[in-house]
Amino acid sequence: MNDIATSIDDAITSRHSVRAFLDQPVSRESIEHILNMARYAPSGTNTQPWQVYVLAGEIKTALSAAILAELEANPEAEEREYEYYPTEWFEPYLGRRRACGWGLYGALGIQRGENARMHEQRARNYTFFDAPIGLIITIERRLNIGSWMDLGMFLQNIMLSARGQGLHSCPQAAFANYHRLIRDHLPVPDEEIVVCGMAIGYRDARAPENIWRTDRAPVASFTRWLGF
Repeated sequence: MNDIATSIDDAITSRHSVRAFLDQPVSRESIEHILNMARYAPSGTNTQPWQVYVLAGEIKTALSAAILAELEANPEAEEREYEYYPTEWFEPYLGRRRACGWGLYGALGIQRGENARMHEQRARNYTFFDAPIGLIITIERRLNIGSWMDLGMFLQNIMLSARGQGLHSCPQAAFANYHRLIRDHLPVPDEEIVVCGMAIGYRDARAPENIWRTDRAPVASFTRWLGF
């Protein structure tokens, strides 16, 4: 089956967070092409505030093993260097978050209270969901919030370019929880903040977690038309 996005609209609408990948290799040339396209992301005064560590093979496996071991030994030890979510949830964001979480668990047949299965699914983040390629993305810590917005556009370019190569992805803020372990395994200097990871590979189209989709609010819910 052809899974290559052939237009910008197709790349946008077919992109989703894939949580099960095939055991099919991805070449360095493909990743280089994706990053070559992603670098055209806009950034304030062309600062280009991104750094990428591309992982494969034994290095990726070793990092995953170290994080999983720490997760099992001390599941409450996670810490990240920035706040991704609000400290107190409120609507409509709380409802969307719950719908996303329980939608995923429902697709996997995980019921409320099945904490061991929830933990197991959460741990799969740290294997990059078995994708052959893992990215760790960082940003210079002296930069400010505008550069973080620029980084978001760069990340989106990676994911859309991947669709043009027939690949899928999953951006993973979970890796930021283990920035100390990441620094032990990768040459990430203290001057950089670990922002997220990203899995890249070929999607397992039969996996239930990949068949399930989140919904999106309609345009009318977030748009105010003025002067029309």
